[in-house]
Amino acid sequence: MNIAATTRPGADRPGAAVAPAAGAAGAAGTRDAVVQLVLSQGPVTAAAIASTLHLSVAGVRRHLDALEAEGAVSSRLQQTFNPRGRGRPARVYVLTEAGRARLPHAYDDLAVQALEFLAEQGGVDAVTAFARRRAERIVAGRRADLDAAPDVAGRVRVLAGALTDSGYAASIEQVGAGNQLCQHHCPVAHVAEKFPQLCEAEMNVFTEALGTYAQRLATIARGDSFCTTFVPTQGARTVAALPMPEVVRRTPVLTDS
Repeated sequence: MNIAATTRPGADRPGAAVAPAAGAAGAAGTRDAVVQLVLSQGPVTAAAIASTLHLSVAGVRRHLDALEAEGAVSSRLQQTFNPRGRGRPARVYVLTEAGRARLPHAYDDLAVQALEFLAEQGGVDAVTAFARRRAERIVAGRRADLDAAPDVAGRVRVLAGALTDSGYAASIEQVGAGNQLCQHHCPVAHVAEKFPQLCEAEMNVFTEALGTYAQRLATIARGDSFCTTFVPTQGARTVAALPMPEVVRRTPVLTDS
């Protein structure tokens, strides 16, 4: 992360950096710069951060207080020393695991590389088996609720809850003779672009969990705004472990008309 966004007098000193411009975006950039310094220099004081970023200590403390409230940093008193001996204890800040989560990660690249290796060593079937096991874990904790649901609509609500618990931010909207299940976020969208087995396995497992056929209309992995699945709830026809391609072929295509 480049934390030197503008230049001020003295900014050409070694290690000098300044905060981004004012405004909402500038405030966010400054906070990111504070996080980066806490990561690289922590335990670090607000005064040290302020000196590096050429900001007021009070301003830096406001950012640190906000980050501490979010759980991104933690603080403690640490004894300081000066040429005359011990000084007053100073409050120092370190980054927490939640704070590290704010930093860029390469998890998607790692996941793709792992699946590529799996495909090389075990073939396509190994990737498919992994994708299915992952999808099954999404609904595993809700099996009892799915079994207890009185109808398809009830199972759709349970499935939406399971998806939300897994980070998919799911919602349900009644559309015609069924429910439209939307996944507004996909934690593995970038990986699924290269390995569509992830989406296919989800559809298979969800269809089995619902006990009826369903039709996937859109996916984030294909560039849509969110993943959308139509599940008919009136006059629904039961399907037992039907593979996804056959489900889609035997499901009518929906239109806006």
